[in-house]
Amino acid sequence: MAAPALPLSHDAIIQDSWSRCRAFGLDHQSAPAFDQLPPEAIARLLESQHSLVQTTHQEVLPYYENILSNSNCLIMLADNQGQVLTSWGTQRFIEPGLTRGFSAGASWMERCSGTNAIGTALACEQAVHIEHDEHFLKANRFMTGSAAPIFDAERQVIAVLDVSSDSYLPPSHTLGMVKMMSQTVENRLILNLFHGQHFQLTFNTGLNNLDSQWAGLLIFDESGQVLSANRRADNLLGISLSRVSVESLFKVSLSELLNQPEGLPFALQASGRNRFQCLLKRPKQAPVQAPLVVEPAVTAPAGISLSTLHFGDSRVEKAVRQAERLLEKDIPLLIHGETGVGKEVFVKALHQASSRSKQSFIAVNCAAIPAELVESELFGYEKGAFTGANQKGSIGLIRKADKGTLFLDEIGDMPLPTQARLLRVLQERCVQPVGSSELFPVDIRIISATNRSLREQVQLGRFREDLYYRIGGLTLELPPLRERSDKQALFKRLWEQHREPSQWAGLSREVLELFSRHPWPGNLRQVSSVIQVALAMAEEQPVRPEHLPDDFFVDLEMEPVDAAQPMAVDLNDAEELNRQLQAAGGNISHLARRLGVSRNTLYKRLRQTE
Repeated sequence: MAAPALPLSHDAIIQDSWSRCRAFGLDHQSAPAFDQLPPEAIARLLESQHSLVQTTHQEVLPYYENILSNSNCLIMLADNQGQVLTSWGTQRFIEPGLTRGFSAGASWMERCSGTNAIGTALACEQAVHIEHDEHFLKANRFMTGSAAPIFDAERQVIAVLDVSSDSYLPPSHTLGMVKMMSQTVENRLILNLFHGQHFQLTFNTGLNNLDSQWAGLLIFDESGQVLSANRRADNLLGISLSRVSVESLFKVSLSELLNQPEGLPFALQASGRNRFQCLLKRPKQAPVQAPLVVEPAVTAPAGISLSTLHFGDSRVEKAVRQAERLLEKDIPLLIHGETGVGKEVFVKALHQASSRSKQSFIAVNCAAIPAELVESELFGYEKGAFTGANQKGSIGLIRKADKGTLFLDEIGDMPLPTQARLLRVLQERCVQPVGSSELFPVDIRIISATNRSLREQVQLGRFREDLYYRIGGLTLELPPLRERSDKQALFKRLWEQHREPSQWAGLSREVLELFSRHPWPGNLRQVSSVIQVALAMAEEQPVRPEHLPDDFFVDLEMEPVDAAQPMAVDLNDAEELNRQLQAAGGNISHLARRLGVSRNTLYKRLRQTE
């Protein structure tokens, strides 16, 4: 059980990469070759990586939409050979002559494209950020890029995620963001690989971060052998996990561990001095009718309760109070609020507080499922019901929620034919799978949510009036963050939730003031994303304005703020600039902040001396 390899310094990564490029026979004037695959090979490549692409697109990117919405950047997913699989975002910043390098089948390995985020991340197997002048080939210096490798269950690199942008609009947060995204992809791939067939242990340094993408994840069998682990587990335990016994990792016997209650946090002592909060999830028992195809949502940890959803805001307090009165009554709830206000967190807390808390909580995003698949996903299907159907069929998400809670998020986006079938389920409490004549009874608590006015949708003929009255027994309104009176307490709570144990410095007064002025169009989801990125950038320092992502200031309709008054230095004095750069330890970003200019302006001034 070797310790994880220490990461290389940024300077060492760039120096080693440039040395490799020279060994490949490249020079600064070389044109990137990209080694574009022929169409037939591209088709085979995309088919072989379909699961990876779908997982990233459907299960990962939606969590980062608020970070990316205003960014002038392009996300690329490439395989372990540096070959582009797909991309999301804008390509406006790309030099016209190099657009082929950003399409499927193009290779970004160093031997053909020089130093770049994708190829260099693969070469050193760690996350990297490549500024424009750090690209070995001058042709690639129009952009900056951050990339992080993705590891599979066997701890092998299988892919890499990249975020690239115009070098003249460098997003300061891309490295932290791409690390989070790659870790999220890795976690989802591990969970999807094992389909809940083995024991799953999630652990982290505290109760508040048990459900984050930074939690350690272990999959182990009934004998206690670890079958898979994510990189975070390696880092938390200080060893590289591969075919080891779970009993060798924690001071606990296998029988004691397996007897821990499911869904309730408990503490474990690692073999060293570290103590972790943990959640155990047992293997699922597949129903006789058909195997489970989709993982149910994880039940909210005990730390999430109705009482923790507000810190004094009267509107949220009213919604909580009304919901509590209907906890055990068969009255459907409709939660209305803007995207990101915390509708799913609210519903999870309701489920956790109810008598159904030990049963399944199934969350369905009606807007995320393609219209042609909504019915089969919700109601299930018989084998052979349609082309491409699983040969063993599927019981559907509604039946998976039997005895528990079914949360229909963004129900306003549900297609009209599906609305009719859902109405029948609600009336008869029975489900009829696609392609079947058999009815299956279900006992479910249904809670719906929407960011639209369903009354308007009814008037426009886009939502059934009878379904609207069926799901809207009581409508609860969750206010947007900009209107809440407990914002300061919420900011501190989210900081506490996402920080690492060593990050005690907190949010600076300047940041809290900026937070209070911000419109927060993405609400709590956006705050959470901004704080996660800022913590990644600040490390153990207080979170200051320079640690905030550039998109934050776009919403604020102001330029990024520097923490101190700019230094009085003549930008045309090359010798003085170089002296200041040496005094800053060669840190371009630090010096740029001290001078009150962008990194790119500073790069240009320094290049004039070459």
